[in-house]
Amino acid sequence: MSMRFKTTSPSAVSSQSLPNSKISDTISISSTTSAFSTGPDRHGFYGGTHFSDKPKVPLSKAQIIAREKKWLHMLEHWSDYMNHNYKKIRERCRKGIPSAVRPKAWFYLSGGHSLLEAHPNVYQELLDQSGDPQIIDEIKRDQHRQFPMHEMFLDEDRPGQKELFNLLKAYSILNPQTGYCQAQAPIAAFLLMHLPAEQAFWSFVSISDKYLKDYFTPGMEMLQRDAKLFMALLKRTSPQAHRHLVKSKVEPLMFMTDWFLCALTRTLKWDTLLRVWDCFLCEGIKVVFKVSLVIVGATLSSHKVRKSNKDLCDVLSLLRAPKEEIIEEEFIMQNIMRLNITVQDFIVEHKKIEMQMRKQQVQNLM
Repeated sequence: MSMRFKTTSPSAVSSQSLPNSKISDTISISSTTSAFSTGPDRHGFYGGTHFSDKPKVPLSKAQIIAREKKWLHMLEHWSDYMNHNYKKIRERCRKGIPSAVRPKAWFYLSGGHSLLEAHPNVYQELLDQSGDPQIIDEIKRDQHRQFPMHEMFLDEDRPGQKELFNLLKAYSILNPQTGYCQAQAPIAAFLLMHLPAEQAFWSFVSISDKYLKDYFTPGMEMLQRDAKLFMALLKRTSPQAHRHLVKSKVEPLMFMTDWFLCALTRTLKWDTLLRVWDCFLCEGIKVVFKVSLVIVGATLSSHKVRKSNKDLCDVLSLLRAPKEEIIEEEFIMQNIMRLNITVQDFIVEHKKIEMQMRKQQVQNLM
């Protein structure tokens, strides 16, 4: 089941300098440059690795209108499609959701729409509460770090930081068992870029409690289990990359923690991230697995790369900052669709890991 990765030509991301900014020097992990453009790109970024002055290659006007009409029809008959024609929704998500309908589509796909209908006025009621003082302090310390080069989050006076604080505070009150985890902040900020605050909140609730269920609990046992699952799947899809990680003593949690906890929001190029989230909100966490498998497999596919990067630190450097061509939209989307793993593979490997972990728990008690 070893996989060869189909390549696409890399594209350069450039930026220009802009003086005088209130951007904090504590930048998110995906921002590696202090250069700014004189204006935002088409996604609202003034700089950082998410910035791109490359225009999106457009579909024809007729294609865009046709896709939008199909999505609007699906959204008007959402329950029927979800109950009787889910494969059509999945097919259209994989093709990419038109940008004009993406916010509404994400709101429905995530389950946020159903939650808001079931709990009207609850978001405002949560905002009216004071919250845990310790959690409030933690959120305030983190809110300026999320996408600081995006126009919504440039400084504390922008609406983005205020809405981000409110959303995270409200969730910590709604779900005090989880409270607040730093990795939740980029997901919340990402949703706020696309949805009104109340819709973003309920979408966030669904993602945290369903898509990333138990990821943010103390001990992160679910993430540890999924790290084992990731290695089992990597052995199937990219055995050479798997062997290299084992030889280099690289544990998956050393590089995949940020990918999974933040649902790739701090890892991918922006156009890639949008397309991946179209699929993630439709198909769930297995999409994050697939993208991660492609990144690791493609990064370590070359014998020359493996030979020149044998040490743990060298391998981690490669994986924590993947080459631009590997995280390009077309490369990622083509290769996750070609990835030779099935739902049954996930189930089989998951059962094996569950058995192993139960045996280990029994041994620990002896």
